[in-house]
Amino acid sequence: MDRWKFYDITHRDHLICNPTSVAKLDELIGWLDIGPDPSVLDIASGKGEFVVRVAERFGGPAGAGFRGVAVDISPYCTADLRARAASRVPAAALEILEMDGAEYHPAAGTFELASCMGGSWVFGGHRETLRFLAGAVRPGGTVVAGEPFWRKDPAAEYVAWSGLKREQFGSHLENVEAGEAEGLVPLLALVSSGDEWDRYETLQWRAAARYAAAHPDDPDVAELVARVELRRREYLEWGRETLGWALYVFATRRTGDSPA
Repeated sequence: MDRWKFYDITHRDHLICNPTSVAKLDELIGWLDIGPDPSVLDIASGKGEFVVRVAERFGGPAGAGFRGVAVDISPYCTADLRARAASRVPAAALEILEMDGAEYHPAAGTFELASCMGGSWVFGGHRETLRFLAGAVRPGGTVVAGEPFWRKDPAAEYVAWSGLKREQFGSHLENVEAGEAEGLVPLLALVSSGDEWDRYETLQWRAAARYAAAHPDDPDVAELVARVELRRREYLEWGRETLGWALYVFATRRTGDSPA
């Protein structure tokens, strides 16, 4: 089954395609220390709810004055984002690129804010993602990363079942330290609750079940249902108590700032 078709079906009812609630996303945006009409880069933007909300909050009427680039490899997500942006921020200068984020190479210091929420696989890890984002923003700019973290060491059964590796994610502390190691200043860390995780996971069950009932002749239905069943077992048996999620906000140092 096509990877992006699977993702589109299972995330059909998601406004935000990660374990972050709308309220928490708005809280994060409210804390951002950026000026009016900012320039923003969003890698692995999904349906684009974050970048559209930033344009709504910091741009002028209908997003006028906002400049941004949103990059996602999924044709389904980029279609959703184009429709969302056209409806809510039609005056924003938002370039939407359907491509692998690792292939996008902005000039250093181009943006005021750069983000990647749940797409660190694009760059090969959390620290590598922070390094890329930091290089894209000006001195004193803002970096936002959404990243899983281990609440506790994963059980061997969980690792074997899921195919995850212990070194794939860090602890909450290690995720913050990764930014410090890249010379960034930690500003915020907003951790998702069990309710937010449950909403994210169980909406996928619902979407898959509804799609399967409505499309019994789709040859991908059997694989869709089987994969969601495996994911449900993984989450309920191990993941819910083992894997966390947080939004991390860092600042790049201004020219002449001391690293200490």
